[in-house]
Amino acid sequence: MVSFTRRAARRVARLLIALVGVATLLFALVILIPGMLGLERYVITGGSMAGSIERGDLVIAEPRPVSDLAVGDVITYLPPADSGITQLVTHRIIAIEPSPDGPLFRTQGDANASADPWQFTLVAETQAVIIATMPAVGWVFIALADPVHRMVLLGVPAAVIALMSLREIILLLRPRSIVASNVEQLSALTASAVGSAVSSAPSHAHNPLVGRVIVDQL
Repeated sequence: MVSFTRRAARRVARLLIALVGVATLLFALVILIPGMLGLERYVITGGSMAGSIERGDLVIAEPRPVSDLAVGDVITYLPPADSGITQLVTHRIIAIEPSPDGPLFRTQGDANASADPWQFTLVAETQAVIIATMPAVGWVFIALADPVHRMVLLGVPAAVIALMSLREIILLLRPRSIVASNVEQLSALTASAVGSAVSSAPSHAHNPLVGRVIVDQL
């Protein structure tokens, strides 16, 4: 009975390790591939584009020449200084007018009843235009922006995998008479280390992997 329980526990542990590995690989691809292709990724934390892009979505943007922008494009940009908005906004272009300083743009959130109360020009030669949306994936980045959540989501699974791996090594290398005590000691040490790391995580730590977060509360 004990042997069967141990075999079942090992199968469950291997399954959990495989699932964590797959999830980690997918997350790494989401982080790395856009940058390798010259694309930008943004997390949407506001609701002004609801119906097209929801809060918590991850959007992928490509740089496009400003001269190629058209009405209907969804762009991520910083509103003009006199707007009072200091964060990036993701809204749709609804009008483009000529001006001595170049094209003059007006935008609007799909969920907003009226257009944004400003017009603006773009100084850079290219502008980020949204080309794809990954529903709800942005919530992972939002969670990872918090150091405690980051420790729980990344540190605890890593500690569990390390514990399982060390347990297998101990079972293979040490005599059966002392395996049980060593595994128990290792489990206690790992649990203590994880708990200590979570409780001591700084509240203002910055993680460069969480991507840009857009707060469009317009």
